[in-house]
Amino acid sequence: MNLQKNIGWLLISGALGVLIPYTALTLTFDYPDILREDTALIMTRFHEGGPALIATWFAFAVLGLPLLAAYVLMGQWLEKKHPAVRLATTLGVVSLIVQMIGLLRWTFVVPVLASAYSQAKNPATREAVSVAFQVVHQYGGVVLGEHLGQLFTIAWTVLVARALGDLRLIARPTVWLGYLASAIYLLAQAELFATVMPGFPVWEPAGLVGSTLWLVWLVIVGVRFTRRSPAAARADASFPAYRQ
Repeated sequence: MNLQKNIGWLLISGALGVLIPYTALTLTFDYPDILREDTALIMTRFHEGGPALIATWFAFAVLGLPLLAAYVLMGQWLEKKHPAVRLATTLGVVSLIVQMIGLLRWTFVVPVLASAYSQAKNPATREAVSVAFQVVHQYGGVVLGEHLGQLFTIAWTVLVARALGDLRLIARPTVWLGYLASAIYLLAQAELFATVMPGFPVWEPAGLVGSTLWLVWLVIVGVRFTRRSPAAARADASFPAYRQ
């Protein structure tokens, strides 16, 4: 019983830990739209944001860490009960790690580049800094955080929603909400291909809508776990492994 409640509270706190700095960045840094703006604008806006903006990015990178514990605990609890859970746990842990690595560039790399850009005395120096930023931004942001991180998150969500539904730990509408969030979130990958293939078809709201629905789904699952009765928890402890 305590394990399920702990998982639930970790899911809720992790989701809120992502949502709060995400919202702050939206209000103060025009995130995520600014990610596709011209380098000069990004560098200038970031430098103007100062330490407060750096701290917000750090919070965005680390406040979702409760999800890591939730993924591991859920995996340990359910991996012998459903064949998809072990793979899901691995993908979930990897997704969080690569996204954290990608986000931490805004704390430890971009401030250096933004400062150098603002202090540059000639166009050649600014151009060099711009190229350095674009490389870091494309690799740390697009490749790691947005592509691999989001794809692994989507895979974790689909597998876990399927497992929790099969084991009757969440209601069927909650399972389908997980699938819907994942499908919309997957559409956001088109924006990443558009960064290297101009004209690639993009549905711009996909990233915001998909990520928001995913956070809502996490909270719903978390609340469900925290409210499970002692009798239901005892029944869960004894139910047989799922058979395909």
